[in-house]
Amino acid sequence: MGAVTLTYSETSKGWPSFYSFIPEKMVGMNNYLYSFKGGKLYRHNTNTVRNNYYGVQYNSTISSIFNTKPLEVKLFKTIYLESDAAWAATYNSDMHNPGGSLLSSYFVQKETDWFSFLRADENTVNFNLRSANGIGDVVSIDSTDLAAVVLSFDVEVGSIISDRDTVYFGNTPTLGGSVAAHTANTVTIDTTIAGGAVPTVGSFICYIKNSVAESHGVRGHYLEFTLTNSDTTPTELFAVKSSMFKSYP
Repeated sequence: MGAVTLTYSETSKGWPSFYSFIPEKMVGMNNYLYSFKGGKLYRHNTNTVRNNYYGVQYNSTISSIFNTKPLEVKLFKTIYLESDAAWAATYNSDMHNPGGSLLSSYFVQKETDWFSFLRADENTVNFNLRSANGIGDVVSIDSTDLAAVVLSFDVEVGSIISDRDTVYFGNTPTLGGSVAAHTANTVTIDTTIAGGAVPTVGSFICYIKNSVAESHGVRGHYLEFTLTNSDTTPTELFAVKSSMFKSYP
């Protein structure tokens, strides 16, 4: 965290707020908060545009954690905002770090809540999840066309694999390419994608399905989240909730 301004509350007898703006001096007088910046005097909470300080527009952010039954691994499925507006969200757990993110447009209003499913980040590669599947050792490779490299196996590929799944090879998984086609015993991959490479004969081949499409929640002992709102009008956030249940391995 960078430099921030802390404010003391007589009501709570503590320091509840962190502000991004840094004035040269602050003083409370006649029920108003005044501050100096660049030799100019400012009176706070008097304009219609929220979160604008000294001509700079800021976002509202709040961070918290779901930590019910901390000794149990849980599956966090959803996030609900009791708010009059949708917020963007980022989140992670001890088992999913980095975790994922949600644009404010992902939230759907249901009655008085804003609702969204939790999903993995599209750039997250986690070989411990069920979206990762192994095929076997590749027995031959036709790399005449790097955009359509054909991998052949002496075992059946299976019916779970789909076009645009991502293929990796080797004991320490290395990115191969994106699945372009497949048959009972072959997989054709496009190795011209960013970071792609042609596997070697004898390499173990596995693939990962789209992490967003295959998401079924976030596992962990806890879920840490940060909400961000960029509205310039008053916005109220009353509570944040999540649907969760015990994870059974």
